Amino acid sequence: MEHTYLPILIGLVIGLLFSLLFVVLSKYFGPHRPTPTKTAVYECGVQPIGGTNQRFSVKFFLVAVLFLLFDLEAVFLFPWAVTYKHLVENGTAVLAFTEMAVFLGVLLLGWYYCLRRGALEWD
Repeated sequence: MEHTYLPILIGLVIGLLFSLLFVVLSKYFGPHRPTPTKTAVYECGVQPIGGTNQRFSVKFFLVAVLFLLFDLEAVFLFPWAVTYKHLVENGTAVLAFTEMAVFLGVLLLGWYYCLRRGALEWD
């Protein structure tokens, strides 16, 4: 069974090695001509206000991570919905439906916990 994944592993290793090789080669052999214009801070064509080392609220990162977490549930729902008809024909629909219900139940508990803790409120 392990040998069936060997071509995928080889492809990933070759891709990683080529990526690293090209990054290193561009670092040493690429043109480096820094000018004040190139090294200046650019923010949508507008001169930046304040320092560049601003601290962001932890709420910003928390909402971003929660968005990713709950957005990924859609990634798992689509393949399940597409294959559900095939699962009904094979007689495994009850098991698949139960597994998806448990998955959505855990996500619902997490969402409820986030609401109760105030993680989604902007103060």
